Amino acid sequence: MFKNVAVRAAQNVPQERIQPGIGQMMRTENSAGEQREVNKVTVRKRGNRNVGLFGQAIILLAYALVVVTCPFSLLVCVKVIQEYERAVTFRLGKITKGGASGPGVCFHIPCIDEVMVVDMRTLSFAVPPLEVLTKDSVTVRVDAVVYFRISCPVASVCNVEDVHQSSRLLAQTTLRNILGTKSLNDILAEREEISQAMQCSLDLATHPWGVVVERVEIKDVRLPANLQRAMAAEAEALEKRRRRR
Repeated sequence: MFKNVAVRAAQNVPQERIQPGIGQMMRTENSAGEQREVNKVTVRKRGNRNVGLFGQAIILLAYALVVVTCPFSLLVCVKVIQEYERAVTFRLGKITKGGASGPGVCFHIPCIDEVMVVDMRTLSFAVPPLEVLTKDSVTVRVDAVVYFRISCPVASVCNVEDVHQSSRLLAQTTLRNILGTKSLNDILAEREEISQAMQCSLDLATHPWGVVVERVEIKDVRLPANLQRAMAAEAEALEKRRRRR
């Protein structure tokens, strides 16, 4: 009897309790878009907090001032947002309901609203040449190009001070860390694999910033002058041996 009760209880247990690791793994393997939707909801809830009686009084006074000075106030209250842009509005320091707005005509109240326009197009920046010490103790100079876009404008404004500068600095450190684990032969022969590894690492690190890293390309790998001469001499010696045969 007790055995049957235990079996029924085990059957009624949700699958998440039987396999506690599956839910966590699925959340980790979710697409970047779903994770950014979570960031949007979090920021919107923060923005929907009550501004208080004093804040409401200031908002009513600002609306009254706009109505009294109309139509001249429309020159500073109306802002056009392009198709590739989104506007994040802070009213009395808090995000307005709805998060980012646009494209189209955006209405904001002077003095109490601060509008930050975010470019949603794919952007690129060059990683300056870095001197990297490889796994086999060879110093090389490597530069790269990173292509990224902002998918969540609210997160890019609220979660990081300067998303473009932060992405550049992170790309430099990521490139240095990844190449530090590779030998010279691996760097010369596995450029595509290194680019993919760098893209995955950057995309994972910039998720909280609302950034999607679309592509990373290794532009050039420059060897030291003495190493270039040694490799040229070795190649020339091999060519002479082949001719003698």
